[in-house]
Amino acid sequence: MSPASARATASRGGLTIRGVSHAFEDRRAVDDVHLSVGPGELVCLIGPSGCGKTTLLRLAAGLAPLQHGTIEIDGNTVAGPGRAVPPESRGVGLVFQDYALFPHLDVAGNVGFGLTGSSASERAARIDTVLAQVNMAEYRNAWPHQLSGGQQQRVALARALAPRPRVMLLDEPFSGLDTRLRAQIRDDTLHVLKENGVATLMVTHDAEEAMFMADRIALMNRGRIEQAGKPAEVYGHPASAFVARFFGEVNELRGLVRDRAVATPFGPVRAEGHAEAAMVQVVIRPEALKLAPANGKGGAPCIAKVMASRLLGRSSWIHLDIGGPAGTGLGGEAGHPQHFHARVPGSYLPAENEMLAVRLDPTQVFVFALPDTN
Repeated sequence: MSPASARATASRGGLTIRGVSHAFEDRRAVDDVHLSVGPGELVCLIGPSGCGKTTLLRLAAGLAPLQHGTIEIDGNTVAGPGRAVPPESRGVGLVFQDYALFPHLDVAGNVGFGLTGSSASERAARIDTVLAQVNMAEYRNAWPHQLSGGQQQRVALARALAPRPRVMLLDEPFSGLDTRLRAQIRDDTLHVLKENGVATLMVTHDAEEAMFMADRIALMNRGRIEQAGKPAEVYGHPASAFVARFFGEVNELRGLVRDRAVATPFGPVRAEGHAEAAMVQVVIRPEALKLAPANGKGGAPCIAKVMASRLLGRSSWIHLDIGGPAGTGLGGEAGHPQHFHARVPGSYLPAENEMLAVRLDPTQVFVFALPDTN
């Protein structure tokens, strides 16, 4: 996000991170990051391990000293030059990966832990309200060790929401849950967060989870935000090959730009904005490969041999061998096989060695300049 966008969001509250950098010895973990989260908005901060996303979350929470930049909550600076508001005074709710429930307190005691300055009746009413929101009211008197992982996560969320925070920070909150339970819990969590209207920044390494949860996604790479935007924007218009790869396996080629296009085994791909004769990278999503029986009709530019077919449930994964045509700049002599993957909806399992016609959906093909290796 640009500095101008961050300033605009600061005027309407929420969380604003402006020009934040942080280093550990000689390694810069966070490098000049600008990011904002508006009231009621959920932003997912994603990226590979070690990219700096958890460090950024800890800086926002006040769990680590800020070295460079500023952090604002509701337009008020909580960290910056000469200022460091302690975590408990920032109006921030935290949900950690391990939930960090207090084993010596029951569920009500955990949820009410941060409710200071309230009367006993107000405290009890607030505990009842947030426990009802997360469907844990009947476990009010239970102990953490008596709860399942999903129930502990709900209690941790209730505890974070109880003091009515202005900002919620979630660090991999669903990673300890099994696949089926994770889907249910994250759906419930999304509804609770939206119901409370709190600005939420959530760290995850799971691209599908980010697509499901986020109003906007910020993808980090080596301490910097590579791209930020709505899920459909980041997925449909990736700013780099790194972004495209992060959202799932892709097929990759290299080729020369000729007459504003790049030759591929599936026909030419438009390469607007790239210099003539430049070597570029072509990224093709598996969903872009459209398969049909090779019956000689329709003039498909490419015929592929099936290596294997696997049913993945809602889709099928097809391994294809395609002879690499000479003169395309794709690496390989004429007839040299190239391995591609196609994903098709439903149960479609062509036989091994079956020949298929392959067409390309150009909306799921992206051309990038090769990274600078200097």
